[in-house]
Amino acid sequence: MNAPWPAELADGPTALRPIKVRDQRAWREVNQRNRDWLRPWEATIPPPPPGHLPPRRPTYRQMVRHLRAEAQAGRMLPFVVQYEGRLVGQLTVAGITWGSMCSGHIGYWIDRGVAGRGVMPTAVALAVDHCFRSVGLHRIEVCIRPENAPSRRVVEKLGFREEGVRPRYLHIDGAWRDHLVFALTAEEVPEGLLTRWRRSRPGHSSEMK
Repeated sequence: MNAPWPAELADGPTALRPIKVRDQRAWREVNQRNRDWLRPWEATIPPPPPGHLPPRRPTYRQMVRHLRAEAQAGRMLPFVVQYEGRLVGQLTVAGITWGSMCSGHIGYWIDRGVAGRGVMPTAVALAVDHCFRSVGLHRIEVCIRPENAPSRRVVEKLGFREEGVRPRYLHIDGAWRDHLVFALTAEEVPEGLLTRWRRSRPGHSSEMK
């Protein structure tokens, strides 16, 4: 069993590991190269009340320091996604809540150049299994804009339940946007989500057709 955090997870060429300050160059290169593809789905900060200055966008180093502090506090698991040893995206388990809920939610983005190869479904499956088996969570949510077909395909391939719509749920791309809620509980994947995902792939191969 992996330690809850820091954790390194892998299946074939797909791997998750904690985000690091020294990832800055690779992270920026992938993120900037995919700007047009990612912008419609990225979180934005709503305008401030009258008389207030807008908050400054954090630098990469500030972002990583915040993510690491949240991870140390047990509220977040901030991973980068690697494929064949190269950084290709980011996956974060956030909003971790304990007590009677024991839940969290997953957000992710990936380099368009490797989309469709099963990288992100594998990464999500690795993260979900880690959350259920090592962290001790009971429920994982993924909230996705209805228009985001590539992201919806990830959770549909993995068999997440669609639970409904959260109107104007998050500020995305400059406005409050509706999101579809997808979820899984630990009881729904007793064999592990990665095992179920492997079985569902054509020929049980390591690559998508």
